Amino acid sequence: MAETKVSKYTNLEPNVAAALAYLVTPFTGIAFFLLEKDDKFVRFHAFQSILFGVVAYAAWVIATSLVVLVIGVFLVPLVSIAAFIYYALLMWKAYNGESYELPVLGKIAKEQAKK
Repeated sequence: MAETKVSKYTNLEPNVAAALAYLVTPFTGIAFFLLEKDDKFVRFHAFQSILFGVVAYAAWVIATSLVVLVIGVFLVPLVSIAAFIYYALLMWKAYNGESYELPVLGKIAKEQAKK
């Protein structure tokens, strides 16, 4: 029977830790990035979670500030739905052991995970 790899820092399997990094993005991403010292897979997803959370929140703030304008009424639901879909996709990919990279953010996260 194959043994599962468990982190000595988080006591979790890497795919579970990576998926949990997206749970309350960017806060859980920060926690896992600081806790996990060795596993590049977990560190990649943790940092990508941080970046995704900041960008998604900024997009939502911009969209809600445009509510006064007619375009904001349509933009807020679109941003919210798109962020949720990406959030679910990122958690699913991480749990399945995939290093799915978001455009631009994924490259930055990959570089930070190497450090």
